Amino acid sequence: MDRRQQKTRSAIFAAFGALLAQKSYSKITVQEIIDTANVGRTTFYAHFEAKDDLLKALCEELFGHIINSAMDCTHTHGLYSEQNAPESVFCHLLQHLQENENNILGLLSCESSELFLRYFKDSLNDLIRNQFVNQNRRNNQDIPQDFLINHISGSFVEMVLWWLKDKKKHTPEELDSYFRAVIEPIL
Repeated sequence: MDRRQQKTRSAIFAAFGALLAQKSYSKITVQEIIDTANVGRTTFYAHFEAKDDLLKALCEELFGHIINSAMDCTHTHGLYSEQNAPESVFCHLLQHLQENENNILGLLSCESSELFLRYFKDSLNDLIRNQFVNQNRRNNQDIPQDFLINHISGSFVEMVLWWLKDKKKHTPEELDSYFRAVIEPIL
């Protein structure tokens, strides 16, 4: 994708995010998105076949970025300039969420949050499978792996929602220790 295409795509994402902060996904029209992004209808459809494709692409970009960053602990975004990177991938992920790049926490708690929470949970499944369950599983071998992954990712999403409702009073390190204390015994 060339710079012009990247700039257009970014404008569409920004417009979509701004509209999502104001109203529910179902009430947003493609016309509102293109008006807010200041792009033409043809340009919008050159990037996305429909509003649902825009939603999917936005989620893949947002969640893919933070999940990939969490898996690659060398990618720190300046989070650890004064300290070492955390050992826990969950803590790393929470720190990226705390940075709230691209208003990801706003999307997880907006009126259309169920859409974003579903994509977030799906993105977490691969992270949990590859970075945690496959490497650390010792107990409960009779529990199906996909059940366990679904349970852990669902629990993580619910913890993030609790954290948001609690106005982020706890640090990512504290949340990480609570979360691991709860899930490690089942592994």
